Amino acid sequence: MGMSEFYGRRNDGESIATIHRAIDRGVDFIDTADMYGPFTNEELVGKALAGRRNQVVLATKFGITRTNDPLARGINGRPEYVKACCDASLRRLQTDVIDLYYQHRVDRNTPIEDTVGAMSDLVHAGKVRFLGLSEASAQTLRRAHKVHPITALQSEYSLWTRDPEDSVLPTCRELGIGFVAYSPLGRGFLTGRIARFEDLDPNDYRRHSPRFQGENFNKNMELVRHVETVARGKGCSPARLALAWVLARGPDVVPIFGTKRRSYLDENLEALKVDLSADDLAEIDRIAPKGVAAGTRYPEALMHVLDG
Repeated sequence: MGMSEFYGRRNDGESIATIHRAIDRGVDFIDTADMYGPFTNEELVGKALAGRRNQVVLATKFGITRTNDPLARGINGRPEYVKACCDASLRRLQTDVIDLYYQHRVDRNTPIEDTVGAMSDLVHAGKVRFLGLSEASAQTLRRAHKVHPITALQSEYSLWTRDPEDSVLPTCRELGIGFVAYSPLGRGFLTGRIARFEDLDPNDYRRHSPRFQGENFNKNMELVRHVETVARGKGCSPARLALAWVLARGPDVVPIFGTKRRSYLDENLEALKVDLSADDLAEIDRIAPKGVAAGTRYPEALMHVLDG
């Protein structure tokens, strides 16, 4: 996502080099969406994967519509829209099949059964291999899974966003659905590299995020300081610790980090070497319990599109 929009200036050359480095290092899960850019990120990923498509599991999403207002979002899960989006994504990604196709957000005006029914048609047509949902509630997940097996649920999950632990993650485990954790580094906040709100690029989306604003920023920095202390004790960076914590949630939890630079990619992959003991996890639970973050995770205008 950040390679094309939302997190400051883009550099397609470095982004493609980062994707190539990731594949070379064994990363085999690439995640994008039609609304990133919009549309331009799928084109970037398609270009980067030319000649290497068979080395990765490729995931993309449909369902969020955009306007000129950077904070405005529409949701569309109508069957005809689903199928049109899939064809467009296939063209941009320069592929004949999408490995994992997500509904990006749940459309409250379209029964989930109708949306997933259309997605199932794409599987039978050979255009999609597996289906996923993003930011869906446990109830919606159950309804969808009855129509067609849901392979993965993608939702925000990190040391400062632990909401999925209430019902979504247990439901995934009951139904045998993998969990994909986006923003495992708290949109970069948990890395400790963002010292001041003013350090954010003028067109950085995070300037609109409540957790990055005013007193919320200062309160959340206290969490970062605690994470830094634990990280020093483990001989690693805060970013590695935050990713290692998500990895430690279970083999069915896969974090996707959104770095757009090779240097950060290499650092993030070092999280695989961080071994967290039971005592470490207990200490992290103490400093980062559910609800620890100050501020909602999206601006009010975007919170309403989250299911449940």
